[in-house]
Amino acid sequence: MKKFLLSAIVAISVLFASAQNDEYYMFVGTYTSPGKSEGIYVYKFNTSTGESVPVSSIATQNPSYLSISPNEKYVYAVHEVDSKVPGGGQVSSFTFNKTDGKLSLVNSQSSGGNNPCYVQVDNTGRWVFAGNYSSGTLSVYSVNNDGSLGSPNTIQHAGTGPDKQRQEGPHVHCTVISPDNKWLYVPDLGIDKVMIYKFDDKTGKLTNNAKDGFVAAEPGGGPRHITFAPNKKYAYLIQELAGQVAAYQYKKGDLKLIQRISTIDSTKKGTPGSADIHVSPDGKFLYGSNRGNLNDLVWYNIDPSNGKLAVAGHQSTLGRTPRNFNIDPSGNYLLVANQGSNEIVVFKRNKSTGALTDTGKRIPVGQPVCIKWMKIN
Repeated sequence: MKKFLLSAIVAISVLFASAQNDEYYMFVGTYTSPGKSEGIYVYKFNTSTGESVPVSSIATQNPSYLSISPNEKYVYAVHEVDSKVPGGGQVSSFTFNKTDGKLSLVNSQSSGGNNPCYVQVDNTGRWVFAGNYSSGTLSVYSVNNDGSLGSPNTIQHAGTGPDKQRQEGPHVHCTVISPDNKWLYVPDLGIDKVMIYKFDDKTGKLTNNAKDGFVAAEPGGGPRHITFAPNKKYAYLIQELAGQVAAYQYKKGDLKLIQRISTIDSTKKGTPGSADIHVSPDGKFLYGSNRGNLNDLVWYNIDPSNGKLAVAGHQSTLGRTPRNFNIDPSGNYLLVANQGSNEIVVFKRNKSTGALTDTGKRIPVGQPVCIKWMKIN
């Protein structure tokens, strides 16, 4: 009897631990104008069932993009506003309490420009980078012991592109640190370049060699987001205006172009407005989103021998304006933030084929833009 009870207790403990391991905090950044959202939303998401439960929210203006510190104590957000709003664009630091799932504001700093649209913490957690779309600037912040942000050091980009409406000046769209934390990659939609900065994580200094400190994208392509494969051998850049993905071989900071491939379903016509890009956790598939009048996802098989891509399929996002999406840490689900239809759509992923199936699950939230994950324990 005692052995039976002990076995039952062990089994229950294992099941409880397993259930906890399947749960993550999910953070959603949003646009709060014209009033359908209050700010940042926190959920619990189960990676086995695809179910989500709302936990908390915090009111703050246009927290369109988020980043989580390596120690998971802090969440950083950009406030995507321009100079017409008092204070202009800002970047804020929040503490996060894993026990009650609540965010608390630590401090805010100027973003060093207008309409900041991206933020990332470096791998040490001591530095934060933010990109300002409208002003074509990027800023670096030191992180204090309490998670607060120091004053920004700001870099101004310069130049234009062939699209006179969209590329009349520089437009920084993201700031992505390399896997080894030694390089910062800054796609600039306005000048058709991915600027490459040498990063010193002891001082926070960014250095750009004017001669070879960038990779030129296709003229008029509009570089937007860049991501690295888990094996750290390849990088993939999505180009908003051209509706293309550029694949690069990555080595010691250098990017060598190996392929350009369309994001557009050949059976459809339309303006792509390509937006977000992510590699599956197992490194087998690459996903990208199209907005415009396509509102779909494309996924590619990644050839492990050379990093090249082959289109595997397209899937409607079942909503409008998929500005961002993310794959849960288990790789079981892909969640699309349909900004224009005010909800997150949950797709089940086939890990063998990369294909997506609608689960029927929806998370209603006003103008969702960004989805991030954090372990609960």
